[in-house]
Amino acid sequence: MMKKQLIMEKAFELFSEQGFEATSVQQITERCGISKGAFYLSFKTKDELIFSMIDHHMQQFVADIDLVVRNVVNKQDLLVEFYKSIFKNFKKHSKSARIFMKEQGLTANKELFKKVNSYEIMMTQSILSMVEELYGVKLQDIKYDLVYCIKGFVRSYSELFMFYDLPIHVDELASSLAEKTNILAQNMTNPFITKELAQIVESPFDQEISTDKLKELLDQNIQGLEESIERESLVLLKEQIEQQTLSKTIIKGLIENIRHLTDCKWTAYVLIKYFEL
Repeated sequence: MMKKQLIMEKAFELFSEQGFEATSVQQITERCGISKGAFYLSFKTKDELIFSMIDHHMQQFVADIDLVVRNVVNKQDLLVEFYKSIFKNFKKHSKSARIFMKEQGLTANKELFKKVNSYEIMMTQSILSMVEELYGVKLQDIKYDLVYCIKGFVRSYSELFMFYDLPIHVDELASSLAEKTNILAQNMTNPFITKELAQIVESPFDQEISTDKLKELLDQNIQGLEESIERESLVLLKEQIEQQTLSKTIIKGLIENIRHLTDCKWTAYVLIKYFEL
């Protein structure tokens, strides 16, 4: 067994027994039968070890799901195999998840939040690929909403593995959720999640905004509008990026003028971040 893997496994045993805060590096090295020097060759700190453990579990989870989505030959089996893979993973790693969820300090950690968010985005992209593979252009207008419905099924039913020790048949659960998903796909007429809203939700919170990219986005919106208050607001906002003459109050008002437009929701969100409002 590789040294890093050994350390993660033995650390997990200790975290299970006494929690993160109560577990010292000394205890971990004693459980592994290695020196502190050997530990620090693998991990600079205990926090780095914890993050590596989370990375390991999340990478396995996302990779397993993506593998299923990309390699199922028969489309009719795709949804069932997707849900089976998801919940087999939850069943396998439910103990790990419970331990990490109990640690209040971890849930408030900004770096950890960014890391988990990045995996969430990868997962969403895999589900979107699956939806496009299954339903093609027929669901162009509702596919983002359907993706969120699927994620909602996953979150809700994962509680059966996380918090309850029940004899759950994964195959039956997967079949039931595949049926529900198909019903939604075939009958949904009033979707809520648009592409623009999905982009807002999934955008990294600290993503750096390029001025050139923002001006390009504004140009796209301007070109798509006839003369109107909204178009004039976009023009003034673009000028503000170049000249910076307006007050924050006026900038907020200009952004409010465009936020109700479906094609400008993402632009408004990016502007708010850019001007630090």
